[in-house]
Parts: sequence; C-alpha cells; structure tokens
Amino acid sequence: MAKHDKDATFVGDSRVSAKRIPNISPSYSDFPGKTEPFWPNFLLKEWMVAAVCLVAFLILTVSHPSPLTDKANPNDTSFLPLPDWYFLFLYQLLKYPWASGDWVVIGILGIPGIAFGALLLAPWLDTGSERRPSKRPVATGLMLTALVGIFYLTWAANEEAKHLKHGGESAGGDHGAPPAAEAPPAADTDNSFTADAVWKAQASCMGCHGNNMEGGMGPNLQTIGSQLDATQIADIIKNGKGAMPGGMMKDEAQIQELAEYLASLK
Repeated sequence: MAKHDKDATFVGDSRVSAKRIPNISPSYSDFPGKTEPFWPNFLLKEWMVAAVCLVAFLILTVSHPSPLTDKANPNDTSFLPLPDWYFLFLYQLLKYPWASGDWVVIGILGIPGIAFGALLLAPWLDTGSERRPSKRPVATGLMLTALVGIFYLTWAANEEAKHLKHGGESAGGDHGAPPAAEAPPAADTDNSFTADAVWKAQASCMGCHGNNMEGGMGPNLQTIGSQLDATQIADIIKNGKGAMPGGMMKDEAQIQELAEYLASLK
C-alpha cells in the first residue's frame, strides 16, 4: 500500500502571549512610603510590638498581684456579687428598664448581638479603601459611640457598687430619684407578732428580716409603719438602701401591696 505524505499545520492562538513574563512581584522601591514586604519588615514590627506588650503585662502581674477578696460566706446576705470589670458595662446595661424585666432579651441578646455582629461583619459592611478616621465618618462615629458607652457604663456600675458598699445611694432603678428615708432602728421583737401572707410570700425579704419581721441581717420591721409611709417603703423596695440591694422585686402590684401592708404596721 502506498504511503501518503502528511503535512503538519501549526495554528497560532492570539490569546496566548508569545512573551513569557515571570510571576515576580514588583520592586517595592517603585512605591516609596506606600508599601513594604510582609517578610521580614511587617512581620518583624508585629513581633516587636507583641513582645513589648507581653513583657509589660508580665511585669504588671509580678509587681501588682491580683487582690483576693474575703472567703465566700453564705450567711452574709449583704454581699454584693459583681462580674469582672470587663463585664461591668453589660451588668450595668441590664439595670435600665428598656433592657431588663420584660425586655431582658434585648439586654442580654439584642444589643450585645448587634454590637458584636457588626464588629464581625465590619470588613463586609465597610469596604472602603480609606484608612484615615476622618475619611470614614460612619465607622469612626460608631466606634467612638461604642467606646464612650462602654466606659460610661463601666464607671456607672463601679460607682453604684461603691455606694451600696458604703451605705450610700442605691444602685437600682431610677437614677434621678431622691434618696429614700432612713430605715428605722431595730426595735424590740414582739414574739406574738405573726406576719401576713403577703410577707410570707417574699422569701428573699424573710432571709434578712426574719419570718415574722423580727429582724436579723436587716432591721426589725414589725413597727415600720410608724416610721415610713407606703411611698417611702416602696421606694426602698425598688431602689434599695444601704446594704439592701434594689430590684429584688419586679412586679409593681406586689411591691405596692407589700408596701401598703408594711405601712399599716404602727
């Protein structure tokens, strides 16, 4: 069988560049003051800052050990538990009526969730290339607002805790309310006195003032009505006084009922 000569035809593709360019990053000298190589320049700076912060933190822990408070005492009902300082702003947030009570879900999930969610989504929500704060007014304003709010709430929680500890104004409820009247001094206990059911329903009150209001950690209340009226008593129940914390009762109807009962004890 005869052999046929075959010709090979090469077809060029204009989409493929004939000039091969090596994949090498441009020289950083072409962009003076605008960029730098990640290794080793940028990474070395990060390591230096981290090392300085770590050494400073170690020096602080050695030179100023963390103070320890008294041992836990279950019989001390005047003890005011507080979270660590970095959670104080959230603790203070839950004291306001729009973030507590029936709205507590907003305080524990709503506001913190929006804040931390926005922080996580910040790279996608703000895609601008500007890095100057003055060129990013929305992001800068929100961050400053958050920082001011955190600092203020932390300060407010700390100040109110000091007032409670030293017998000053209460930490709860209405911050603009006038100081409540002083609680009466302890009186002689009337062993024949029997508290009404409205008192027996308040276990937290009986823990300090006794099952029949004879007193204990708190003062005797068997003749409280001769010293305070119902309005003053309700104010103390809501806002606390001295070592007594506020906000232990939430239901307004129960507070008013208990205050009127105590005011009737002459």
